[in-house]
Amino acid sequence: MKKRTYIAAFFFGAVLAFLLFFVKLPYYVMMPGSAQYLKPLVHVENGDRDEGTFMLTTVRMGRANVVAYLLAHIRPFYELHPVEEIKQEGESDKEYTMRQLELMEQSKEAAIVVAYQHAGKPVTNEAKGVYVMSVLPNMPAAGRLEAGDRIAAIDGQPINTSEQIVSYVREKQAGDRVRVTFIRDRKQHEAELVLKPFPHHPNQIGLGVTLRTDYDVRTDPPVEVDSEQIGGPSAGLMFSLEIYNQLVDEDITKGRKIAGTGTIDIHGEVGPIGGIAQKVVAADREGADVFFAPNEHGAPSSNYREAVRTAKKIGTKMKIVPVDTFDEAIRYLRSMPEK
Repeated sequence: MKKRTYIAAFFFGAVLAFLLFFVKLPYYVMMPGSAQYLKPLVHVENGDRDEGTFMLTTVRMGRANVVAYLLAHIRPFYELHPVEEIKQEGESDKEYTMRQLELMEQSKEAAIVVAYQHAGKPVTNEAKGVYVMSVLPNMPAAGRLEAGDRIAAIDGQPINTSEQIVSYVREKQAGDRVRVTFIRDRKQHEAELVLKPFPHHPNQIGLGVTLRTDYDVRTDPPVEVDSEQIGGPSAGLMFSLEIYNQLVDEDITKGRKIAGTGTIDIHGEVGPIGGIAQKVVAADREGADVFFAPNEHGAPSSNYREAVRTAKKIGTKMKIVPVDTFDEAIRYLRSMPEK
């Protein structure tokens, strides 16, 4: 009898453990990540190695199991997000990962261009190809194109930028056929696709892909940016500041720990990101003196305002600074008193 009881208890425990830890719920849980020093990741040839440091901030995120779901309701700065908020419709895990890594590459390229232009150093930015980042289900490209494919031509016309594809397709009508030439695994393929409206935008037609233009950025002096496996575009501002600091003679950190977040484009405009509260917590844990937050031109729901609220909740002495452009971040750093 006791043996049966032990066996039953064992199987009950095994089933309970499976339900708690291995069954995935339709949510992602987001929590504070880390504040990572950028100096080891950015190498400008013969660049300055300054006393202060810039840090990018990250969040930790993964599919929620039952335990994570419950913890998110009791732990501060743990947030639940439905899957559809994180992944695009029909997007596979592979496509999501590819999209995040491609966004990081795009962010690094913009950061390099901005930093070199502001430092008065030579930089060129030449388009060299268009890559598929994701494919929407039930659209013409589904089952024909894949994340990572490089589109070489449409109807025999060479393609260098995603804007060229958008402009070409915009002149077409639903039902028109286009011949897409693409490269996959170093081999050239062709697919004839029939254009159709997007499910949620019936007035717009397309292939059903999201695209990214790959740019060949060349600089003098050379620079290497190792983003490891960090995905997404949110480190763009901080990468640009670290690159710039290595290019100029002065130490614009003035010996301080400078953290922050925000996307950046090639014009130096800073954009909003997700997980701002978690990133403020991560920066405070690492002892940052200053935290740059996207201001979104003073919008009531801006990243900056949420960062300020988070800073008050955790009682940090870290200074939260709003920025809309790379120039504003530089001006603030130069206005700081010497440490």
